[in-house]
Amino acid sequence: VQLQASGGGLVQPGGSLRLSCAASGFTLDTYAIGWFRQVPGKEREWVACASSRLGNTYFTDSVKGRFTLSRDNAANTAYLEMNNLKPEDTAVYYCAGDLYYNPIGCPRGGHEYDYWGQGTLVTVSS
Repeated sequence: VQLQASGGGLVQPGGSLRLSCAASGFTLDTYAIGWFRQVPGKEREWVACASSRLGNTYFTDSVKGRFTLSRDNAANTAYLEMNNLKPEDTAVYYCAGDLYYNPIGCPRGGHEYDYWGQGTLVTVSS
């Protein structure tokens, strides 16, 4: 089982990025996928998650209305679409998989996830 995050980069404030989380070894759509971010020297922060089958999505308040979640089942990949990016969104972003079928909710605690991607750096700066 493996998750691979990608898509980070340098973007100006107000810009957009789409992060990808490609899964192997399991069917991504069956399970919850969470996104976290971490700034050096700070604790990891939960950003968003989607329940099994993309039944429900949840976002931390600071990204609501700007970030969305989606999945491409054929590609076994989840996406975090980030719009209207702000400098405070700068961080290393991680995706994580919770291999427990739940179409209603998804975990917000990192310890509840079974597998993690390697992280991808997002820098929002002019």
